[in-house]
Amino acid sequence: MEDATESPAIHPAIAPLSYLLGTWRGRGEGGFPTINSFSYVEQLHFSHSGKPFIAYTQKTWKLNSGEPMHAESGFWRPKPDGTIEVVISQSTGLVEVQKGTYSAEEKVIKLQSELVGNASKVREITRVFKLVDEELFYEVQMATNLTSLQPHLKASLQRT
Repeated sequence: MEDATESPAIHPAIAPLSYLLGTWRGRGEGGFPTINSFSYVEQLHFSHSGKPFIAYTQKTWKLNSGEPMHAESGFWRPKPDGTIEVVISQSTGLVEVQKGTYSAEEKVIKLQSELVGNASKVREITRVFKLVDEELFYEVQMATNLTSLQPHLKASLQRT
């Protein structure tokens, strides 16, 4: 039996996205036509168990008070052909099944919702992640019953 304190070898399927592994922390901004704009602190954590997927957790806090805001977790399953499947469960009860593409060379991941479940208003969600000079940027867009796809969240994170 392997020593439980040792990290398992990275599965070849996740090797192209292994640059995500670890903890990222930074600031973000949110808004939408139907809500007031806001700022937040965020932490993302990407981990692996030696299997062909990456485990993902995300937490946010209000910038000024430190009060918890949002949390979500899920799994990222990159495929050898440059496609990726992502499932995310949000603390609000909303679930997402996303599919998209990744470029290991450009360090870009583009996701489009296939399904947004248990959501009374949200119809569609897109997410784009990009690593530039060791800084992880992302943007989330969202569409509801009343709005077309609109910017919702953006953040800049550094590895901790």
